[in-house]
Amino acid sequence: MDLDTHFARRAREIEPKPMDPNSLTEREYLRQFAARPGIFIGFTSVRGVTCFLDGYDYAARRSGGPGLDGFRDWLLANHLRRQSSFAWPGLIKQIALPEWDFVTDLSPEQEIRILEVLFELLDRFLAERETVD
Repeated sequence: MDLDTHFARRAREIEPKPMDPNSLTEREYLRQFAARPGIFIGFTSVRGVTCFLDGYDYAARRSGGPGLDGFRDWLLANHLRRQSSFAWPGLIKQIALPEWDFVTDLSPEQEIRILEVLFELLDRFLAERETVD
């Protein structure tokens, strides 16, 4: 199964909520993205999703929003519990595929695993941040 098919099936399980993107919280907007990333970026891949999220983070911060500020530190503190020189996309790969060597090409199943872990952890991070704010 390819990634777009996987996420299209997943999206059918989530009740669609057509809304003005400007009225959504950061968490709601990124949940919409997580449900069907291919609609936002044209195809679904780990690289495409992380590039989109990096761009989203940059744009949010330029506009005065928090973006993904603190996500990397949250991953280190709550899921790796050790230091790492990786940026958050590398940390997600370490968490999702602890045995992966970072050299071998990812299989579609590994990409699905990484994206599932990414979207789950990103949602948990944003949920925690909402309760603090």
